[in-house]
Parts: sequence; C-alpha cells; structure tokens
Amino acid sequence: MNKYKKLIGNSAIFAIGNFGSKLVSLVLVPLYTHYLATSEYGIIDLATTTLNMVIPIITLSIYEAVLRFAMDKNHDSRVVITNGTLIMILGIITSVVFYPILRYFNVLDGLLNYFYMLLILQSFQNLLSQYTRAINKIKSFALNGILQTFITSICNIILLIYLNYGIKGYFISIIIANIFSIIYLVHSTGYFAEIKVSNINRDISLSMIKYSIPLIPNSFMWWLINAANRYFILFYVGINENGLFAVANKIPSIISVFTTIFTQAWQLSAIDEYDSESSGEFYSKIFVIYRVFVFICVSAVLVISKFFMKMVFAQEYYISWKYIPFLLLAVAYSSFSGFLGMNYIAAKETGGIFKTSLAGGLLSLLLNFMLVPFMGVLGSSIATMFSFMLMYIFRLKDTQKYINIKVNYKNTFIDIAIIATQTFVMFLELNSKIEISVLSLLFVLLISVNIKSIIRFFKRTLK
Repeated sequence: MNKYKKLIGNSAIFAIGNFGSKLVSLVLVPLYTHYLATSEYGIIDLATTTLNMVIPIITLSIYEAVLRFAMDKNHDSRVVITNGTLIMILGIITSVVFYPILRYFNVLDGLLNYFYMLLILQSFQNLLSQYTRAINKIKSFALNGILQTFITSICNIILLIYLNYGIKGYFISIIIANIFSIIYLVHSTGYFAEIKVSNINRDISLSMIKYSIPLIPNSFMWWLINAANRYFILFYVGINENGLFAVANKIPSIISVFTTIFTQAWQLSAIDEYDSESSGEFYSKIFVIYRVFVFICVSAVLVISKFFMKMVFAQEYYISWKYIPFLLLAVAYSSFSGFLGMNYIAAKETGGIFKTSLAGGLLSLLLNFMLVPFMGVLGSSIATMFSFMLMYIFRLKDTQKYINIKVNYKNTFIDIAIIATQTFVMFLELNSKIEISVLSLLFVLLISVNIKSIIRFFKRTLK
C-alpha cells in the first residue's frame, strides 16, 4: 500500500476510535464540574497524574518495547508479548510491596485501593493496546477506545448523578471501563493463545528492557513538564486553583484529540518507512502539514475559548481562560516533540528521547519554582509552554542525524507571531463581539500564510 494512503487510512481508523471517545470525555467535564467541587476535581487530577507517572516506572515502559519489537520482522510477536507480560507482572508484584507502607501513612486519603486497582488494570491495558497495534489489528484498537469511553460515560452518569458517589464513583467508573477493555483486547488478539512458557527468552527480554529503560526517565520528564506543576500549584496556591488548572487543560485537549489520533498512525508509518531511501522526504512533507494543522487548530480554539468557557463550565471556572493560550502552545510544541520523538523510536535509539526530555523537565522545574509563587497558575502555564518549546528545539536539531527533516522557519515564526497577537488581544478584555472579530481575522490571516502548504497537501492526497 502507498505510504501516504496507509498513513491516511490508519489515521481515519484511529479517528473513529479516538474522536468519539475524546469528544465524550470532553463533554463529561461539565458533569464533573457540576457534581464535584473544585477541590475534589483537583484531587482527581492529582491522583490521575500520579498514576500516569508511576505506571512507566513499575512496568519499565515495557509496553513501548512490545510495540516496537513486535513490529520488527526479525522478532516473533508471540515471543515479544510473552516476555513483555512477564516483565510487567514482575513490576506489578514489586509495586505491591509498597502498599502496606502507603496504607500506614494514609496516602490518597482512603483512595489507595482504587489507585492500586487502576495501576494494575491500566498496566495490562497499556500492554494489550500496544500489542494490538503492533500486530496490525488497528480496527480492534479503535473499537476498544469507543468501548472504553462508552462504559466510562454510562458509569459516570449512574455513579455521579443518580447515586452521588462523588470521587469514589469517578474511580469506580474508570476501573469498570478498564476491565471491559482488557476483556475485549484479550479476546481480539487471542492473547492467551500467544502466551507460552516456551516463549520466554532471556536475550529478548534484555533487549526489550534495554530499549524501554531510557523511556522510563523520559516518561518522568514528560510528567515533570505536564504534571509536576500541579504540585507547585497545590503547595503555593491551593487545591481550588489546581482544579481551575485542570479544567483549563481540558480546552487544549481538543487539539490533543487530533494529535493523538495522528501520532498513533504516524508511529506505525515512521517505523515502517525508516529504512526506505525516501524517508527524509516523507518525514519532511508530513511534518510540514502537521505543523500547519496544529497551529491552525491552536488559532481556531483561541477564537472560541472564552465563549466556550462561559457557556459550558460553571461560573467559578471561567477565570481559567487566562491559562488556555499558553497551554495551547504547550500542546503544540508537545505534539511537535512527539513527532520528532518517533525518529528515536524508529532508529531504536531511545537514549536521545531521554536527553531531550531531561532538558525540558529540568526547565519546567526551574520555571515553576520561579513563576508559580508570584504568578500562580498563569506562571505554571507559561512554564509548561517554554519547557515543551525547548524540548522541540533540541529534538529538531538532535534527530537530524537519523532523519533529515526540513522545516519552513519563516512560516513557523509568522504563525507564532499571529498566535501571540491573538493572546494579547484576549488579555485586552475588549467587547466580546469586537474581540471575536479581531481573533477571527487573525485566524484567517494564519490560514492565508499557510494556504500553499495546505493546497499542496490536498493535491498530493488526491493523487
């Protein structure tokens, strides 16, 4: 199959599985803001963030190795999934050792049992999801996303609205959804038929661990940039403001819906095309249109963000609009960094991922420490943006030794200038009609700057 056609086809399938699920997740945010206090929503956000940090550590990020090695023609996928499962189980057993200690100190204030259940279930779910992609069961992967979101939504409505279970109801919903997801993926992949003791291979296990270990600190660094700011906000400002920050992050997640869809498809294409003679040209063409698409989305969301905050969320959350422009740019640079990170994945040189993530993570810590005490949540939003920007710049330079990606710097700077102007206009607090008009004109200007790239892409797609 043509590489462009394959990328577009996979993106379409992932869109079916992700777009509906992400859209429903976004729609559920008003439900959470109405049935949970800002402090409760802040606690949920902290617990979820901590979970996302802990899973790569206890599992050694082995699910990432499962995807890469199972796609490698030199490895048997059955051997890969068997060894990946073994490593993950050993990690989970190790984590259980800490349970009595955490229970003694009353960590998570009565929510520790739910936390551990999610830790185990999501570890398995991550492993099965990556294996499903690796063996090219893309449709099953997409359907799983729909199933998981549907179950979560139904359970949230029952447990939060009708039974008024509060925070516990939220966690129970996620647990039930993960159980259904695991059952479906086990059936879809024929998982148990693939797992055999005879497939355990010490050399394969060591190779997979060697590949995945640099991804552990990488995950931690992404956590530092994306999530550690919650703890700075909690310490310096308070739990209520952490809830505001969590809600503000939901708006940029609109863009994350699309970038996640694309990244899932791009990861497969990047690995497939890495050894081809035209890989540099292919990567460059895709990155050009990806950059244009992301910046257009950022500009479009800025036009509607204030109106959206006012119409959808409870009144006490409206002030969160101030953080959105910086978090949107953070998502943009995060997306570009993720795209370039696939060069390391394809080349099996995951050490580069760690180095560049380390730079972003350290900058995030420094800026949060400097800005949050004086600027509060706004300072944390700015810190997140600059941290991902630095990571993107480092990766753009460092990955040239693997794939020579050409970047249109002139258009990139113009796009950033237009988005910066939109942000300035928002902070002027003009009449709402005038503000939307000016923001819309700037949005049209950004499209006109990139119209040639857009037309070129559609011509190539049609061919």
